[in-house]
Amino acid sequence: MPLNLRTPISRWLLGACLLLAGLPSQATLLPTDTHTAPLIIAHRGASGYVPEHTLAAYALAILQGADSIEPDLVMTRDGHLVARHDNELGLTTDVSQHPEFAARKRTQSVDGVPLSGWFSEDFSLAELKTLHAIERIPTIRPGNARLDRAFEIPTLQEIIDLVKSLQLSQQRRIGLYPETKHPSHFQRLGLAMERPLVRLLHRNGYFGASAPVHIQSFEVDNLKTLRGLTRLRLVQLLGAGQPYDQQLRGSPLTYTRMATPEGLRDIARYASGVGPDKAYIIPRDAAGNLGQPTAFIANAHAVGLKVHPYTFRAENAFLPSDLRQGSDPAGRGDLETEIRAFLAAGVDGLFTDQADIAVRVRAAP
Repeated sequence: MPLNLRTPISRWLLGACLLLAGLPSQATLLPTDTHTAPLIIAHRGASGYVPEHTLAAYALAILQGADSIEPDLVMTRDGHLVARHDNELGLTTDVSQHPEFAARKRTQSVDGVPLSGWFSEDFSLAELKTLHAIERIPTIRPGNARLDRAFEIPTLQEIIDLVKSLQLSQQRRIGLYPETKHPSHFQRLGLAMERPLVRLLHRNGYFGASAPVHIQSFEVDNLKTLRGLTRLRLVQLLGAGQPYDQQLRGSPLTYTRMATPEGLRDIARYASGVGPDKAYIIPRDAAGNLGQPTAFIANAHAVGLKVHPYTFRAENAFLPSDLRQGSDPAGRGDLETEIRAFLAAGVDGLFTDQADIAVRVRAAP
């Protein structure tokens, strides 16, 4: 009899992952850190195989050998931290299939961009727990879409509980690499994320720069506030354009300016690392092929910053032109060669949707 993927498969798949790991019933200790540099960070979990930001995605990534898992964090109306790529829920949950929430759909500005949908800040945690995750890019990952509505939206505490259990069974320390999403937006709603996040991490035994935690953000003031609350490692993300908090304050600071030697020196005053878009390190040429490394890594290392670029994905749609295999955007290309190029350039870690591939490349002689 074929498996019906719309039954409570979440218990089945997650249970299988944990059975493979030999999950103990109690988990409170932090085993010795045994990961080999550079760091392999599971981007939203094993999101190349399972819908992102679900306990199954995080568990699978850990079993694939990821050193850290990355939960993107948003706030609920009643102040809980949950894992979603964005506060708009329509792309990653089945909220549109819930008639009881139809009236919650609205349009608002998020980081200066008009956006229509359902927003985490309009839902209590109990209400969010009635929703289920769906694949965010189903045309690129149709296999993942077969698992739509199989998994709940996890809280950060549930993710921590999973990590602490699996690291005991795996006999290695597993890192958390949370990202604060839209922190200025939530602050303006009276749902500031910084103190609840730090309280939760400290309450779970994560203190100081030696803890297996990195907190990342595309905003600047958010990280500076966090620096005043904790000694956990902070990472400044670098994208395109300008950090939204800098737009709000009328600052001319851009990501391009932040990526200069002087800008990196400023970042080093409050953060221990940077998470740049891959193009800052190895841009693509006019034909879309992988180009030559820039001086970014050397400049960052010169001021003591670790460099963890994003995002390494195996599908043709995301790869340089010369590493694609076939014409299907959803087909798998040569991610291994791309990863090898960035490892050779000297990155200290990388974000990937397919942690198993990155772990294999890292281990190769």
